[in-house]
Amino acid sequence: MSLIPATILTGFLGSGKTTLLKRVLTEAHGQKIAVVENEFGDENIDNEILVQDSNEQIIQLNNGCVCCTIREDLRTTLSDLAAKRRKGELSFDRVVIETTGLADPGPVAQTFFMDDEIAESYLLDSILTLVDAKHGNDQLDARQEARRQIGFADQIFISKTDLVDAAAVDDLTHRIKHMNPRAPQRKVHFGEVPIAEVFDLRGFNLNAKLDIDPDFLKAGEHDHHHHHHDHDHEHGEHCDHPHHHAHDDDVKSFVFRSDKPFNPAKLEDFLGAIVQVYGPKMLRYKGVLYMKGSDKKVIFQGVHQLMGSDLGPAWAKGEKKQSKLVFIGVDLPREILEQGLEQCLA
Repeated sequence: MSLIPATILTGFLGSGKTTLLKRVLTEAHGQKIAVVENEFGDENIDNEILVQDSNEQIIQLNNGCVCCTIREDLRTTLSDLAAKRRKGELSFDRVVIETTGLADPGPVAQTFFMDDEIAESYLLDSILTLVDAKHGNDQLDARQEARRQIGFADQIFISKTDLVDAAAVDDLTHRIKHMNPRAPQRKVHFGEVPIAEVFDLRGFNLNAKLDIDPDFLKAGEHDHHHHHHDHDHEHGEHCDHPHHHAHDDDVKSFVFRSDKPFNPAKLEDFLGAIVQVYGPKMLRYKGVLYMKGSDKKVIFQGVHQLMGSDLGPAWAKGEKKQSKLVFIGVDLPREILEQGLEQCLA
């Protein structure tokens, strides 16, 4: 049996997670989805769609979807679901895990890599974070959990943009981009997102695609080299708004690039040491690496202390060989990381 794709849905109360889940559970998209949710929270789906006996942990819905609450821990719930699917008692194509508004998605994501039984049944697809445009800035100011949820995300949906003016939305999107330049942002109305933008995003695949928002990279370049292009006014304009950088968030990202190849042994030692020391503060990191002595790209990525790497495709003829790494974390020591990476270059 092929692996069951799993999506982690996170976001603060009021951000529209429930609306999105209700759509996923009731819309006729032809997919059978199992939704796993934490019991508590004011916005429980149960009351509205599920009127059955709440002592039952797993409830089958009329469109073939399944709703399930986490009773013991996530591991047990997932392994129960997979077992029922193997025995033919339940039929579903994928799983969506809703975390509570305050949850840190890190340990949830790690479950899929650390637990052999779960890793043999499931494939973690992506972490989606919903942000409420009206209260997002205040939540990011007040709660580190909200900032961490941004850092973990593979895709960010901004809801309720109709309730605030364009400048406020603009400010929020720039702020989020500095925290996480690798997650695309989409404005959504009442959690109404096309299913294609929710599933099969492959955020945890070791693939050679490293999506870093191109505007973010351009902004980074303006800060250092002051390139003057004719199209500066398009891309560079957010660098002229001082208020965009007024939030000094503890969740930050930075991108390291080099045209020189890495020495594989040195890099492995350095990354191993960094992950040991800073792992809990490292939310997501990924890189496509140019390695000395290899004609293939090396791809690595990680969540917290868990890091994996793989050989990617060969460098194409005429393609510029370059390493590009993005680190997203809480108060990461950028200088230490940059100096350390520089020292690993061959």
